[in-house]
Amino acid sequence: MFGWKRADGTRRFRTAYLEVAKKNGKSTMLAGIGLFLLVADGEEGAEVYSIATKRDQARIIFGEAQRMVRHSPQLLETVSVFKHNLSVDSTGSKFEPLSSDEKSGDGLNPSAVLADELHRHKSRALLDVFDNAMGARREPQLWVITTAGDESPESVYAQEHEYARKVVEAALEDDTLFAFIATLDEGDDPFDPKNWPKANPNLGISVKMDDMRRQAHKAQKSPAAKSSFQRLRLNVRTSSDAKPAISAEAWRLCGGALDLSALRGRPCFGGLDLSAKNDLTALVLVFPIEDRLDVLPFFWKPADGLEDKEQQDRVPYRQWRDQGFLNVTPGKTIGYDFVAQTLGALRYQYQIRGIAYDRAGIDQFLDALSAAGVEAWIDKGEKRNVEPPGLRMAPWGQGFIGMAPAFTALEDSLLEQKLRHGMHPVLTWNAASAKVRTDPAGGRKFDKIKSTGRIDGIVALAMACGLAKQGRPAGSKSYLEKQDLLVL
Repeated sequence: MFGWKRADGTRRFRTAYLEVAKKNGKSTMLAGIGLFLLVADGEEGAEVYSIATKRDQARIIFGEAQRMVRHSPQLLETVSVFKHNLSVDSTGSKFEPLSSDEKSGDGLNPSAVLADELHRHKSRALLDVFDNAMGARREPQLWVITTAGDESPESVYAQEHEYARKVVEAALEDDTLFAFIATLDEGDDPFDPKNWPKANPNLGISVKMDDMRRQAHKAQKSPAAKSSFQRLRLNVRTSSDAKPAISAEAWRLCGGALDLSALRGRPCFGGLDLSAKNDLTALVLVFPIEDRLDVLPFFWKPADGLEDKEQQDRVPYRQWRDQGFLNVTPGKTIGYDFVAQTLGALRYQYQIRGIAYDRAGIDQFLDALSAAGVEAWIDKGEKRNVEPPGLRMAPWGQGFIGMAPAFTALEDSLLEQKLRHGMHPVLTWNAASAKVRTDPAGGRKFDKIKSTGRIDGIVALAMACGLAKQGRPAGSKSYLEKQDLLVL
């Protein structure tokens, strides 16, 4: 946080997100950092605040800092200690605790903010107030510390955790954020002491091994105690039954670059996920090449409100637009005519053997296809010797029955490294956001409600993989093949 510098000499990182298990000295560490930013950062009129939702919680970091000053003759020469204030008269600087039940950060000019126990914040109002208030400082710092929460995906903790996770896994790029999340890996035995250091950097120091063993023994006998042990002592979220759908490592290993020129004229299968109003619309084509699938995605989003959506979703929509990864359509909603025209043009570049689609909004899209001069027919699974002329549209159920084979087809391709997606940034973000839900029979589908961002592209990719695995309807030939025509 302090060592990395930008070209102008200021600090590279402006926000730190630290998530570790209980008793690892988070508050003590931030107290020392707060004192450094108060007395040794060279900031005239420094304002350092420890913040939390409750006054007592906000005073934990501040109280640690008070004790440090009182036990340091050198600091006592510089810092004046009061009940709710540490101050340095020579620079006009101060260090104070503030909470949402005490007063807001309006009118303040913080140079550093230390936010404690994020998982207890019921809204992001306090965090946003102080984050925005630091704008006048040259190199401010926001430190966020927490233990794993058990709240819903809409909680401020879940939002910040997922954003930090995506930056760590390179699904999103944010050069101003330093994130450190200490937790178990998926599949780790929570009762094996060999795994405990992963979530407890201070194991054997502030975290006592005897106490960990006692807590683990209790957790093995009580389901309620097990949930608490995993969350508080191993920093594992325990509330949601929806799990990450795609391993970040598996996705990265399939991120090889695409040769777009080699795809021209090749057969492919597509998946289409239409947005209801102003979300993402995604069309993903997969090309069977030897024993792998090459992935070519397309995305659309409305132009109106794009900057607001950028702040809401915390992704660089405008940058993706400028780089050609996102198509932006005029107005407040996505005009399906733009998608239809693109699909019509793609038919001249590739041999599209079929498009799997979610039934929502499809009637309007079929009208748009017709208006764009694209003839299409609905594949209802009937056996036929010859496919009708036009674009084959295959309805694809979004429940467990429909999505389970599509999810399995995508997962198999990833795990066997037989997928190549080129690390398309929008698709990569979708992959990192996706959560999966499992039914009692073991079937899996994407969980849009529990997912932590847009997943339209990964749903479209799964449908395309599922359709590619099915291939054409058994025994059928295309209209052109039946006519013995050659397409150049």
